[in-house]
Amino acid sequence: MRLRKQRGMSILISFKIMDKDKIENSFSPYSKMVAQSLLEIYWSKIYQLVKADPTLIKTVTGFLLKPEKIVLYFGKTHIALEYFGKETLDELQDENKFDLVYFDYTQTENNFFDQIVGFKFVSTRDEIEFPLMGIVEDLVIPTNEGMTKLLELGWNFDAQNFILSMNGGKYFIPENKFCRIINGLFFDADSNGLKTRQIKWIDFIPIKYDDSNPDYDTLAIDLNPYETFVEGDTHYIYPLPERNEYKYSKLPQINRFIELCGDKNTTEPMITTFLEQSENLFILSMAFFGKKIRAQLLCEWQSEIKPSIKPDFFIVGPNGFANIIEFKLPYLKSKTITGRANRETFSAEIQSYISQTRAYESYFDDPNNRKWFEDKYGFKVHKPKRILVVGRRWDFTNEEWRDIVADFKNVEIITYDDLVDGVTAQFYI
Repeated sequence: MRLRKQRGMSILISFKIMDKDKIENSFSPYSKMVAQSLLEIYWSKIYQLVKADPTLIKTVTGFLLKPEKIVLYFGKTHIALEYFGKETLDELQDENKFDLVYFDYTQTENNFFDQIVGFKFVSTRDEIEFPLMGIVEDLVIPTNEGMTKLLELGWNFDAQNFILSMNGGKYFIPENKFCRIINGLFFDADSNGLKTRQIKWIDFIPIKYDDSNPDYDTLAIDLNPYETFVEGDTHYIYPLPERNEYKYSKLPQINRFIELCGDKNTTEPMITTFLEQSENLFILSMAFFGKKIRAQLLCEWQSEIKPSIKPDFFIVGPNGFANIIEFKLPYLKSKTITGRANRETFSAEIQSYISQTRAYESYFDDPNNRKWFEDKYGFKVHKPKRILVVGRRWDFTNEEWRDIVADFKNVEIITYDDLVDGVTAQFYI
């Protein structure tokens, strides 16, 4: 392996992959090098400008200075850098610590943009491809299924100015072109309902990637443009709902929930207790389109002698029937998927969480239990969907997990980021 820095901050990385089976670790040192270079020429300079002018703390984009997580996606023509965290800051902090995660998409022929967003964009004009380049704000791209679901839900597309693309087909980032997406919203839908992906801020940085040599790949990254971004990005005001709107008043609660999810000392009871507080119930009702939220209801068995069960939440829909939401920790102890190629399965950790919700399905399969429950609590539960909220988006990047979860009846797995995106998306539309 070897690394050379060219004139300016251009980085040239050459490395040999001796064992293709271990390629997942190949980019680890280079992702750190990219982050360290950006810290020197970009993030630290934004920090110095804000420190010199404290009034900027009221407007500077929070996650540029204090990201919860930075995710790097390595592709064949670009590196994509995505920020996770709060849009606003209360105070400037001296520490420059941040968590860094990377994913290698250089060995796949799948669409780089689709892989990052998590949805496959197809249309009736599938032969057409649309380039994304430059700085794009307030971009809204639903898949055809996502658009159908948005219309079905009656979303108000006149509520805010945005760039809406419908039936657009494939999207790509042109080679040798820089692209930045700010406040992008992407929608898909399946039998489980609407899927939402918000990208708060992502940069697509052009690279030169050469895998023609059988012994090593060469990666060249030019970070020079970031020196010209410092001034403008420091004074950039992130698009948020108007301050006088109801939606804006809910942002602090969303931020508190994000902070809770980002703290490794957080426990499951702390999460459920937060969500069941009256001022925070909107999070679940908006995320799952619930008419009523009921928490921690004791379910006693009527036909069998078994310990009572107590699901975290029941989400009552407009039809009067409820689904069940179970929360596990945002931080997983192991990888989500194990097993060899074509034999992948969920880890024992995820399997145990799914098994726990199976008791809920068994309970409501009994008509005696259903009648007792409805008489006691006033709403119906029959063949409920079991929604498991667990982990973060970067824990479930492998495409295989969607196929695996499809094998489980009435089970849906979403991450904490999916939940937050489902709520915040409604703040913009």
